[in-house]
Amino acid sequence: MKLHELKPAPGSKKKPTRKGQGIGSGLGKTAGRGHKGQKARSGGGVRLGFEGGQMPLQRRLPKRGFTNIFRKEIIAINITALNRFDNGVVITPDLLEEVGIIKKQADGVKILGNGELAKELTVKANAFSKAAAEKIAAAGGTVEVI
Repeated sequence: MKLHELKPAPGSKKKPTRKGQGIGSGLGKTAGRGHKGQKARSGGGVRLGFEGGQMPLQRRLPKRGFTNIFRKEIIAINITALNRFDNGVVITPDLLEEVGIIKKQADGVKILGNGELAKELTVKANAFSKAAAEKIAAAGGTVEVI
């Protein structure tokens, strides 16, 4: 088979329906739009969400809450995730991102105290929970707030 011999599968190429092409086409004269009315006109029809004058659903539902545009996105990690590192390693948000523990640093990284830590590590992060700081210190490591 050569490139010039390639053909589409039979039945896969169908010509679009040409409306208004005479009575024999089945879609002549009014071209499937019926007689008169708003939807028969050029550019006619109603906007998205219009319900014929009835109060639209978008306006019937109550508004709730708001989005704080000044919100800080803090990425939280439990200390069990730090067990994969060797003793004496200095852990920074850049290292966590490089290893794949976090996808992005966003506005900061916080270490939480869920689980146990079995390694002596120096952990540098934007924030620590009390439990996390205690467990890192108990394992012989140090905590440093960036």
